[in-house]
Amino acid sequence: MGARRRTGGGMSLNLTPEEFERIVIDELDELPDEMVDGLENVVFVCEDRPEDGSLDLLGIYEGVALTERGQYGFGELPDRIVLFREPLLAICETEDELRDEIHITLVHEIAHFYGIDDAELHRLGWA
Repeated sequence: MGARRRTGGGMSLNLTPEEFERIVIDELDELPDEMVDGLENVVFVCEDRPEDGSLDLLGIYEGVALTERGQYGFGELPDRIVLFREPLLAICETEDELRDEIHITLVHEIAHFYGIDDAELHRLGWA
């Protein structure tokens, strides 16, 4: 589904998976209520890298956008929004930059949950 790619400098931040996850949780808490209140049956996951091992994918939405759902009910596996720690660390030199990139990546992937495509995200300045 939605994916966000970036290229950047070397990995200058060295955060453990737990430290990274704490920042992701902090940034989720900072998102506006109107953005997160509609998120149902969605889990947020932090992984080191995408399956292909690359560093060019910062996050991905895995699921069926609200605008494309038909019968979607009880017992469905949750959609997933995955943030990739190593690619995000690779493009950031400071924790403030990392927080900004995590925030932007979360908004980007949540937008895909709501059915907002990359073209609209570009128009809005989020891709």
